[in-house]
Parts: sequence; structure tokens; C-alpha cells
Amino acid sequence: MTYDEIIQHCRELLELLPAQALEKAREKHPAVEGFAVFPVYAPVEVIHAAGLLPVGLFGVGGKLEISHADSRFQSFICSIAKSTLELLLRDQLPGFRGAVFSSICDVARNLASLVKRNVPHMYVEYLHLPQNQTCEQSLAYTRAEFERFRAHLAEHLGRKISDEALARGLSLYNRVRRLTRALYAYRREHPGSIAAAELYAVTQAGTRMMPEDFIPLLERLLEEAPQRQIRPRDCVDVVVEGAFCEQPPLALIETIEAAGCQIRDDDLLIGWRWFRDEVSLNGDVLTSLARAYLSQSVYSSVRHDSRAPRTTELLQRVRNAGAAAVIFTPAKFCEPALLDYVPFKTVLDEQRVPHLKLEFEEKMWTFEASRTELETFAESMLFE
Repeated sequence: MTYDEIIQHCRELLELLPAQALEKAREKHPAVEGFAVFPVYAPVEVIHAAGLLPVGLFGVGGKLEISHADSRFQSFICSIAKSTLELLLRDQLPGFRGAVFSSICDVARNLASLVKRNVPHMYVEYLHLPQNQTCEQSLAYTRAEFERFRAHLAEHLGRKISDEALARGLSLYNRVRRLTRALYAYRREHPGSIAAAELYAVTQAGTRMMPEDFIPLLERLLEEAPQRQIRPRDCVDVVVEGAFCEQPPLALIETIEAAGCQIRDDDLLIGWRWFRDEVSLNGDVLTSLARAYLSQSVYSSVRHDSRAPRTTELLQRVRNAGAAAVIFTPAKFCEPALLDYVPFKTVLDEQRVPHLKLEFEEKMWTFEASRTELETFAESMLFE
């Protein structure tokens, strides 16, 4: 496939419900079953090693009307939680052997419990990821949690998850993350070469494909990217921050760039590119994953690391990207993102880095107000 054909293929994958994406994967892997992964991070290598397709569970956008989930949640809940529960209450995950959630916020914790209670036939796993990254026991604890996930999943499926399969899964996802990092690096180094919406579509499509099938597409994109013509334009280079869990509509990302802001870096789908470097293939795979989680993870509002304050990390991201401003894109009612906005705003003000906050929700369909805000923001910097 050509560059444009790959982008179109990825965009089409994003239009599918998770079960439809699984059916698409079965065109190449007829017997594969799915396993849903709720944001932000889960060791997808374990799921792949079990012979399953890890599928990112990012809600359903406007593809389903919320008619059941509202009765189980308060009104002031993020839309990804409502639409995910709606999907499960309607039994819209045929071919899926379960779902995994993790300790990112109170809503995710309660969502996992609600699914267990209201959809008893769905296997649900909940990962208690470590809150203390530096404790002497953190490595052993994290490895034990990953091992528990592996053992419970193997018991649920009735088959062993071997060390060899884990090593193969880690090798594949290492390549996926390496190639994705390379695409992000190329965009930083060559502004305008890859549109933010294109990179976003590709990265999210990768959460709906077997890594074996995704890797050739990433390699092809990296081959063709240098051949694309770059058209310089007057714009403000920005970093997008705050969309680590619920993902903004693709049209919002397009609106940001159409309004005069060029995205140089972001935290979109950060859980699927969680590690800064390669995860070691030497020795025990789960130990390597646990060690990487504790010492190689990128910063995020759902992970505390006293060694690297998130405010410092954000400023470093801005500098590394060569950006002049930050666009915050928290989902409505996303507590981790909105709580972190306060210290982020404080430090950016201290450093005189301009910033703008745009909240979104899944069913957002008109972007005129956002575009007006963005254009005003960009013009205030371009013509000051």
C-alpha cells in the first residue's frame, strides 16, 4: 500500500466498532479472538501471548446511542465510561474473551465493578498498578501483578501462556513502539511532513490490529515519509496534552491544525507507546516489563513518579518538540486531566509559555467554537 492508502485504511478502521475491527482482523487470522483493553496501560504482550488480539477500548464515539448506561452512572461522568458500559450492556463484543481495566481513576475502578455486576458472562480483569515507583518492593509487586494477570487469563482460556509466547509478543510490541517513536521523531524533526490527524489515525488503528500486521504498515510509512512534499505555512508549533485516556474526535485534531496550530508532539494514545526505550528481551519477560513500567514509562496524569514531576516533564516535552505553546485537550469530567491542569497551568505561566484549554466529549460534532478559539489563540501569537 502507498502512504495515502495506509492512512485511508487506518481511518476506516477507526470507524468500526470493536467487534467489527475484530472481524476485520479475522480476514488474516480466522481463528483469533479479541480482548478489550481499557486505557491507559496494560501489558498487551500477555494478551497477545495468549493467542488473542488486544483491542483498544476507547468508547464508541457517536456510533451508539446511550440508552442503558445512564441509569448506572451519574451525569457528571466522562463519556468514555458511559459508552464503554453501553457497549457491554448491549452485548456488543461478540468474539471477545474479556476486558482489562486498571487503577487510573475512581471512574475506571467503578466501571470495572459495574461491568462485573451487570455483564456477568464477560471476564473482567483489574490491574492494580503500583502507585509508588521507587519503593524496594515495587519491582516484585509489579511483576507479581503481571503474573497474576497471566495466570488468571490462562485459567480463563483453559490454555497455557508460555514464556516463549511472551518473549515473541514483547519482541513484536517492541518493534511497534520503536517504529511509532520513529514516526513521532520524524514529525518533530520535519514539521509539516506528517499531519497530526494522520499520525493519530495510524497509532489508534494499531490498537485494532495484530502487531504482525501493523509493523509492515509502519515500516512503509517511514519509507515514504521523506518523499512527501512539505508545504511551509505560518503557524504556531504546539504540544497537545491531556488526552491520555479518552481520545478526542479525529475532527478536533484536524481543527487544531486547520486553525493555525501545528502539532509537534502529543500524549494521544500514550498507553500504547508507554515506554521511552526498548524493553529488555533478556531474562524473564514479566520482570522486564515490570522494570520498564517503573523506570522507562513516559509521564502521565495517571502515574505518579516522585523522581520526575509531571510539570517538569511537560516543559521538557515542549522544549524537545521545539513548540511555542501547549493545547490542553482534557475530556469533560476527566478528573486526572483536570486536576493536573492546575499545576501545568501554573508552571507554564511561570515560564511564559502560552496555553489554551479545549475540553471535548465523544459525541462532539461541531467544532466551530473550538476553531474560533484556536484561530484567535494562534493569531495572538503570530501577530503580537
